[in-house]
Amino acid sequence: MRILCVSLVLLQLIGTCFCQFPRACATSEGLRTKVCCPVWEGDGSACGALSGRGFCANVVVSEEPHGPQYPHRGIDDRERWPLAFFNRTCRCAGNYGGYNCGECRFGYWGSNCAEYRESVRRNILTMSTAEQQKFISYLNLAKNTISREFVITTGTRKEMGENGENPLFANINTYDLFVWMHYYVSRDALLGGPGNVWADIDFAHESAAFLPWHRVFLLMWENEIRKLTGDFNFTLPYWDWRDATTCEVCTDSLMGARSSFNPNMISPASVFSSWKVICTQPEDYNNREVLCNASGEGPLLRNPGNHDPSRVSRIPTSGDVDFTVGLAQYETGPMDRFANMSFRNALEGFASPETGMAVPGQSTMHNALHLFMNGTMSSVQGSANDPIFLLHHAFIDSIFERWLRTHEPPRTIYPTANAPIGHNDGYYMVPFLPLYRNGDYFLSNKVLGFEYAYLLDPGQRFLQEFITPYLEQAQRIWQWLLGAAMLGALIAVIIAGIIVVVRRKWKRNQRRKRVPSFGERQPLLHSSSDDGSASYQNTL
Repeated sequence: MRILCVSLVLLQLIGTCFCQFPRACATSEGLRTKVCCPVWEGDGSACGALSGRGFCANVVVSEEPHGPQYPHRGIDDRERWPLAFFNRTCRCAGNYGGYNCGECRFGYWGSNCAEYRESVRRNILTMSTAEQQKFISYLNLAKNTISREFVITTGTRKEMGENGENPLFANINTYDLFVWMHYYVSRDALLGGPGNVWADIDFAHESAAFLPWHRVFLLMWENEIRKLTGDFNFTLPYWDWRDATTCEVCTDSLMGARSSFNPNMISPASVFSSWKVICTQPEDYNNREVLCNASGEGPLLRNPGNHDPSRVSRIPTSGDVDFTVGLAQYETGPMDRFANMSFRNALEGFASPETGMAVPGQSTMHNALHLFMNGTMSSVQGSANDPIFLLHHAFIDSIFERWLRTHEPPRTIYPTANAPIGHNDGYYMVPFLPLYRNGDYFLSNKVLGFEYAYLLDPGQRFLQEFITPYLEQAQRIWQWLLGAAMLGALIAVIIAGIIVVVRRKWKRNQRRKRVPSFGERQPLLHSSSDDGSASYQNTL
């Protein structure tokens, strides 16, 4: 509880944003002045200053040294992020957030951002069919909707001119915005000249920031879908792949089955078969000394299970996850892919989930799933093109949460210096704006307003995974159910009325048969003999 309270205090001091480059800042003026403090429409002031939501502040970056993995300085726009582009951004107060302090920080809602609300992420395999279909429709909507607020850069800051006279920004759809961000954070550094790059650089993988960076990435993605759809109850589902032997979500009703025409393609019956990928050709960009400009580069590829078995022996098991969660140290040694007995390195997939020792040439845990998919998802820079990426990383984040709850680590164990570039505690995450520090998100998801269904206590878990889907489905069709009930009741009343009328007539007829006419003690059976007609009695 003490750690939770401290975390809440820390988050009061940091703002949030859900973007790459805000459209309002992607101008010659913004580049020239190096100021990204957009106006909040609520009061017409920069950063909502008149309403006390935030203010425009100087950016102060960490000067702590990074590790030896990247020996260069001053040649890549991502170094000392975001100073190559902006040195003043919005700093939001209290629970306010967003690039102009016009939104709330993660977990808070309402016009004044005073309402804390916890959302629950559920296993996609236990969601109702309607919920699964809604998720897929939201993905497709994001893929086909240009982002209203954000753009991407298609060139380096140097190419834009000293005073920003040649701004190189482009529109992008909401889904691909996140694909591009994942590419940009992990791309090679361009050193000058065709193919002359430095590959041993990644601001979101192979070191300490791997888990905090992807946690923020998923929260941002979740928030953008909520704004796009107006469904503020939306939560990102996860795929619990422990002990699976096949791709359980690779069906046409979910993420797309394998095509019967080409095993490397998605089935034509899936909406994902029509998706075009971006940022999947890093060698070409390096040779041409350019950045990915988000142009379509062909269909989404996936052939799960037909991977190199020498790299990946199997999908991780429950035992693998339990051993990894049991590793007490977050980072060790060089704090990169060669670290031994490091929880982060084992979970990322560069160390054995049976011994904790680094295993060069092998891919385990997180990495194993990427390679198992054997397609677009198997290459780091373009992997987010495959929507399974989201389900997979949501589950990886839940394992990170299990570790945080198990060990309750203090903030001080997160490396403050000498981690690979971009991974120290005080480094701002590339390419998010205004800014998120790595260490600020080395904390429980309870502080950030979300939870995982399978980590709830048994009673809450049963409610979320089994009862809630049916209640949600009933809520969506309650009008139909009410109408059907009313119609059924009306039909029942009519049938009951008919039965009553028929029964009354039957009883009346029965009484007539039992009661004789006046002056007659027997039925008129003998009278029929007078005319020679046959009767029941005279036949006997």
